[in-house]
Amino acid sequence: MVNKPKNMTSRDVVNIVFKKLKTKKVGHTGTLDPIAEGVLVLCIGKATKLVELLTSNEKEYIATVKIGVLTDTLDINGNILKKSNDKINKDTLIEVLSSFVGSYNQEVPIYSAVKINGKKLYEYARNGENITLPKRMVNIKDIELLEFTSDSYKFRVSVSKGTYIRSLIKDINDKLGIIGTMSSLVRTRQGKFLLEKSYTLEDIKNNNYELISIKNVLKEDFCVIIDNTYFSIIKNGVIIDNKYDKDKVVFIYNDEVVAIYKTYEKDNTKMKPYKMFI
Repeated sequence: MVNKPKNMTSRDVVNIVFKKLKTKKVGHTGTLDPIAEGVLVLCIGKATKLVELLTSNEKEYIATVKIGVLTDTLDINGNILKKSNDKINKDTLIEVLSSFVGSYNQEVPIYSAVKINGKKLYEYARNGENITLPKRMVNIKDIELLEFTSDSYKFRVSVSKGTYIRSLIKDINDKLGIIGTMSSLVRTRQGKFLLEKSYTLEDIKNNNYELISIKNVLKEDFCVIIDNTYFSIIKNGVIIDNKYDKDKVVFIYNDEVVAIYKTYEKDNTKMKPYKMFI
């Protein structure tokens, strides 16, 4: 887990780590914009097979909003489109924040890497091309106002995969009838990975870090220790009976994770390989 600093892309962090560890097999589990900082979970070596799994984890952020300024990127680094002298009431703000708990269809921001017709949205924006922005169903698990002043507010929020905090802020401001833009963003948690347990880039450069084993990452999942006979079945990726009544099972042999199996979509009484580590 890396505590990504501001003004650096997620790819920049990956490049620093793979040079330090002398491996090109490094993957991150959820992009943070350059303006953002905080938890960036990296997977090294064969653990890169966990990227998809970890990316789907719930995330928690602390965001700060500047009231009265609207930019094209929806964050403070963008070009200013509009300014105003908008004011809001704290009680109204709390009520509006609370109204977002649950699922809703969120519009993807134009300055994002989501692809439409093979081209990233930010490429359309930079070329001045009009494009209908896609929407995604996202889930706001929890939201809490932390600070409030006459021209800004700060809140903590827990969200599902694919949620854009910049878009959430725009939607909050639209409901308040004001304009505003994200001035800072910190990812404080991704799944069970916490900011306070993350390493800085200086820590990594100075060898002041520890890698987490695949087994420890998955220890809270349903794990099954297997014998030699079952190992020969699992290592060959054989479809098996779902005698565990679980959607996902982690198989361990000789104290190492050898495979993750998931329910077979064609027959939920069966399980098939999802990720193989041997």
